[in-house]
Amino acid sequence: EGLWSPSPVAGRNAREETVTSSFASFIHGVHPEHLSDVVHHRSKRMILDSIGVGLVGSMTHVFDIALRYCQEMYPSNPVSSVFGRKNLKLSPTLAAFSNGVVVHTMDFDDTWHPATHPSGAVLPALLPNGLDFLLAFNVGIEVQGRLMRFPSEAQNIPKRLHPPSVVATMGSAAATAKLLSLNRAQCTHALAICRLTGRGTDSKCSNLGQALAHCPRDGANPLILDDVPGCFGFSAFHGDYQPKLLALPANNHEFLLEKQDIAFKCFPAHLGMHWVVDAALSVRNLLTNYYGSFLPSVIHAIVLRIPVSKYINRPFPESEHQAQHSFQFNTCTALLDGKVDIHSFSDDSIHHHELTELLAKVIVEHPKDNVANFDKMYGEVALILQNGDVLTSYCDTFYGHWRKPLSRESLLSKFRSNASHVLPEDKANTILVIVDNLENLPDSSQLTSCL
Repeated sequence: EGLWSPSPVAGRNAREETVTSSFASFIHGVHPEHLSDVVHHRSKRMILDSIGVGLVGSMTHVFDIALRYCQEMYPSNPVSSVFGRKNLKLSPTLAAFSNGVVVHTMDFDDTWHPATHPSGAVLPALLPNGLDFLLAFNVGIEVQGRLMRFPSEAQNIPKRLHPPSVVATMGSAAATAKLLSLNRAQCTHALAICRLTGRGTDSKCSNLGQALAHCPRDGANPLILDDVPGCFGFSAFHGDYQPKLLALPANNHEFLLEKQDIAFKCFPAHLGMHWVVDAALSVRNLLTNYYGSFLPSVIHAIVLRIPVSKYINRPFPESEHQAQHSFQFNTCTALLDGKVDIHSFSDDSIHHHELTELLAKVIVEHPKDNVANFDKMYGEVALILQNGDVLTSYCDTFYGHWRKPLSRESLLSKFRSNASHVLPEDKANTILVIVDNLENLPDSSQLTSCL
């Protein structure tokens, strides 16, 4: 496929002219001055949001299982902090793994396009070791974003891995390599090892700790990924794979984060739910204005016009996870309660009799122009009333999407709400100050001590 055929790059010899080595050179060569004000601003928002999501995620049963696994299965080297556990420390590798689990456990973390959860793959690997924290974070996000753009099938959610664990692992590997100031050969070796250990899986956060474990310091005998057929990219998973060299950083280098903002979730559920919730809230207002109050009894049917995506088409969810991945549940919850939040996914809420009655009225349609793509999809909710009238609302860009970013006030409100489940207000305020000044942070210990 030409993947391991060298492509000419000015100033590099034949051995260096590979996709892998171009990424390694970028990681080694990028400096703080290459980060624009826009990149600083957006990455700080990502870090703050991920910390808040990790703190509230530390209350989940899934996180308890991950912690017990780490404590019971591996010898302890207690030096690194874990989200929401003030008196608990683990080894750097196990802390990275645990924090990777906790950031994603509620599906409340940020999302990018092509679809992936960028911060949850990078931030946990950096927290245990934080010199040049902000730079390393952006290196990880950039590498992850570039890799996601190689296969064209990554644009199509139902036909792809979500997200390929190699992207998460190699993004965190790149960030960690920068954090540890590895040279070019060591960066190449780290990328190779993480690619091989992540191959063929879709375990998301379970691979994040590997980056920290496999970043070598001696750089001996680096493995060149391009020399191992099928190793560097997604060729095992995608038929249309087009890897590209990553140019050396320069003053005019434009990071992907500068071109495209990040989507932040206002409630903990699959990103697709946010389109139908915004549409449902709008049509709820129409019904309230129509009758003077919201009256579920006047609704004959609820028509959802959504993309085809089987795993988030769940008519009657039975668990928190199923509810977080149900177009029907999130639409009806928004209609009934006028909001969707953390408490919407409790057992009592899922099995509420009024909600069940609404769910029975849902009809799903899949318009041909509504594709399962976070950059192109839309959600439409139509209420067919008992008197025959129809009220309709349409959403193609929900509040929090990268085209419609959360305001600073909304982002801070989300962070404070999430952090309040675990931290006192003064600790949350300290984190806010630290994140606002990350470029001046000597190391991450000041930040991790607050978690």
